Amino acid sequence: MKKIELSILIVNYNTAQLLKNCLQSIYHAIQFGKLTTQSEVIIVDNASNDNSVEILNKVFPQVHLILNKENLGFAKANNQAIKKAKGKYILLLNSDTKVDKSSLIKLLSMAKEKKEIGVVGGRLLNSDGTFQQSMGFFPNLPQVFFWMSFLDDLSFLSTLLRPYHITNKDFYQKSQFVDWVSGACMLVKKGTIEKVGLLDEAIFMYGEEVEWCYRIKQAGFQVVYIPDAKIIHFRGESSGEKFNAGIIAEFKSILYFYRKHKSLFQQHLVRIILKFGALLRILLFGIIIKHPKKANLYAKAYQLVG
Repeated sequence: MKKIELSILIVNYNTAQLLKNCLQSIYHAIQFGKLTTQSEVIIVDNASNDNSVEILNKVFPQVHLILNKENLGFAKANNQAIKKAKGKYILLLNSDTKVDKSSLIKLLSMAKEKKEIGVVGGRLLNSDGTFQQSMGFFPNLPQVFFWMSFLDDLSFLSTLLRPYHITNKDFYQKSQFVDWVSGACMLVKKGTIEKVGLLDEAIFMYGEEVEWCYRIKQAGFQVVYIPDAKIIHFRGESSGEKFNAGIIAEFKSILYFYRKHKSLFQQHLVRIILKFGALLRILLFGIIIKHPKKANLYAKAYQLVG
């Protein structure tokens, strides 16, 4: 019996049809990459109340299923699966994705190129085939300022600024060394996890991949993005928020990141920058664009920062 090479981990919460489509694409990719005897799929269900578990038992009995009695969030549920995983390579994958048939083998090939590579991310695409932001650089003070002031939206500056979120679509056309990649599709070496530890369970959802990649890079590993591994990501479907998913949570994640990894002085400065950014967006959406729902969200973010 061959050893497991790849463990694919999916956290599910009430996304029955999306999960079914995701798994169908995964098994197609497993077959295409000749990984059938070298891979496993582990699903952690966070107390779904739809027919997710019924579909899994009926259509995909080969998956390893972990059933939680409550929604434990992204990090804790993935950690449950990581502890059970037998693979040398661990792929975190959202339930609201569909992988291209060659994506798994391409992610694995890049991970095997150099021992220094700890994480590999693929190209996330919207359902219409357009690019989706899925990588960036760590939210150091300059990066947070560029983000809050909209400077990183200027494509001619984005390469120089090394922004927290990379919005320049040209950057996604070639392989890059970056600081973090999206947890929607994130291949991590098991050996890397053994050295740096699991995902931080204090983060319920949003920003956990950034914090994890920070520890991974601090330990001397590289994070790589490759455009050839394509994954369609129906962003927001799994969280129930199509357009505003994570606005408040992202502010929370920045504050937590600074409390964990930065000095008190930097924590003070980042709060000032975040409040400035929230005020800018309240002005933009409340007065100029007249989008009261988003203006209210940023008002809540302003209050959160304190």
